[in-house]
Amino acid sequence: MNPIVELITKLGDDAFILGHRHSEWTGLGPILEEDIAMSSMAQDKIGHALALYTILHEQFGGPDPDTIGFLRNEKEFRCCHLVEYPNGEYDFTLVRHFLFDHAELLRYQLLRQSTFAPLARFAAKVMGELKYHVLHADSLMQRLALGNEESHARLQASLTEAFPLAAGIFEKSPYEDQLIAEGVFAGEALLQQQWLKEIEQRVQAWDLHLPEAREPLAGLGGRYGYHTPYLQPLLDELTSVFRSEENASW
Repeated sequence: MNPIVELITKLGDDAFILGHRHSEWTGLGPILEEDIAMSSMAQDKIGHALALYTILHEQFGGPDPDTIGFLRNEKEFRCCHLVEYPNGEYDFTLVRHFLFDHAELLRYQLLRQSTFAPLARFAAKVMGELKYHVLHADSLMQRLALGNEESHARLQASLTEAFPLAAGIFEKSPYEDQLIAEGVFAGEALLQQQWLKEIEQRVQAWDLHLPEAREPLAGLGGRYGYHTPYLQPLLDELTSVFRSEENASW
């Protein structure tokens, strides 16, 4: 696989799958404001995936975005494990949102300097939306962490569960050295270092505690096509209508 194609594919797949997970809260959010916010962020994520899949189609001659999104099998997806997990209770969804979106914002800040111009332009374009996502996650995390004993305990339990999974966000590409050398992307190690600094600063201020950090194990996470048991049922659901009439014009 072309190194840039691999990079863009995993970014698009993360956004596509997490966008679908967020959309599952539509009409079910704990309060109206959160219902609207999560639905809005779901739309953003799926829009980001469409834009990234369009770059693959236009720049590298890949399939059209609908084919990329709806007609690949599980092994062809390169999303990280964290985005595949079911939503569970809202505390897990919130913690995942907090961990993932901080990583995504930092990733796109780095990608604004990418030597691959279409990706650099896209990174600059989405910064406003990503800053809103992070602001939303931080504000709600703070309110609940400092709220009462129950809300604090539930956030801590979800952070303990989700934080090790978040290491998979930074699973190194087989083309890592080439991407760094060519200035396409500064690398997963630098991104993870920046992310840890941001996360640690916030959770300490909220009297939360991170479990021991886990290094991503190359080849064993979603970036190499090895997924959790949750991805295939999700794909079956979100592609069912499209696959029912594959030749239809959507």
